[in-house]
Amino acid sequence: MSGIFWQALIFALSVTLPSMLLLALGWFLRRSGQIDAAFCDQASKVVFRYSLPALLFFSIYGNHVDFRSQLPLIAAGAVASLILFFGAELIAARARLPVSDKGVFVQGVYRANTMIAGLAFIANAYGAEGVAVGAVYGGAMTLLYNVLAVVTLNQNVTGSRRVQMAYFTRQLLTNPLILAILLALAAKAVALPVSPLLVQTGGYLAAIALPLALICAGATLNLQALFRVSDVALWASAGRLIAAPLIAVLVGLAFGLQGLNMGVLFMMMATPVAAASYVMAKAMGANEVAAANIIGITTVGAMPVAAGGIVILRAIGWL
Repeated sequence: MSGIFWQALIFALSVTLPSMLLLALGWFLRRSGQIDAAFCDQASKVVFRYSLPALLFFSIYGNHVDFRSQLPLIAAGAVASLILFFGAELIAARARLPVSDKGVFVQGVYRANTMIAGLAFIANAYGAEGVAVGAVYGGAMTLLYNVLAVVTLNQNVTGSRRVQMAYFTRQLLTNPLILAILLALAAKAVALPVSPLLVQTGGYLAAIALPLALICAGATLNLQALFRVSDVALWASAGRLIAAPLIAVLVGLAFGLQGLNMGVLFMMMATPVAAASYVMAKAMGANEVAAANIIGITTVGAMPVAAGGIVILRAIGWL
C-alpha cells in the first residue's frame, strides 16, 4: 500500500509542481521589478490571441482522438457545473446576498480556469493526447460558463436581456480559443493538409502558451490582499476548492468515467476560478474587489488541493 501511495504522490507532484514553480517565478519577477503590470498585460494578450489558440489547434489536429467518445466527459462536466451553479444560486438566495455580491459568489463557485490551469495540469499528466481531449472539453465549458455568467450577473446591468445576450454571443463567436478548437475539428473532419512549416511554427508558438500564462498569473498575485478578504470571497473559494472537485468526482463516477477522462474532469474542476470572472464582474457592475480576492485565494489554494486529490484518486485507481 505504501508503494502505491508514494507512486501516487510522485505523480501528483509531477502534475502540479511545475505549475506552482512557474507561479512562484512570476511572483518573484514582479516583486523584484524584473517585469511589471504592462508586461503582464501585453503578454497575456499574446497568450490569449495567439499562443493558446495555437496550442489548442495543433493539440487537436495532431492527435488521433475520437472526440465523439468524449461526449460522456463533456456531459459530466456540464452536469457538475450546473449542480455547482444552481447550488451556489440557492445558497446566495438563502443568505440574502446583495445583488452586487450574488453573481460574484456564484461565478467563484462554478467557473473553473480550464484553459490555463486545467490544461497545464493535464499537459503534465497526459501530454499532447490529454491536451487534445482537454481542449475540446474546455471549449464546451467556456461556452457554458459564459452563458451562466450572463444569467447570474444580469441583475447588475441595465438594458434588455436581448441586448445582453447579443453582446456576449458576439464575444463567444469571436473568442480566439473557441475559434481555434472549431477550426481544428473542421480541419480534422475534412483531412485538411497543413504545411510542416506551419506545424513547426505553430509548435514554437504553442510551447510558450502555458508557461507564459502561469508566469503572468503569478506576477499578478497580491498575497497581502488575501488577508483582507470578505466572507463572500472566503465562501466562494471554499466552494471552488472543495465542493467543485468533490462533485466532479461523484458525477464522473455516475457517468462511468475512468482513466484519462476521469483525470481530465477532476483536473479541470480542481482549478482556480477563471480570471474572466473578474472581467465580467467589473463589466457588469458587480463586486469586482471580491471577484479579484476569489481569484487570488483559489490560485494559491488550488495547487495543494489538486495535488492531494490526485494522490487519493491515483492511489485508489480512479486515475
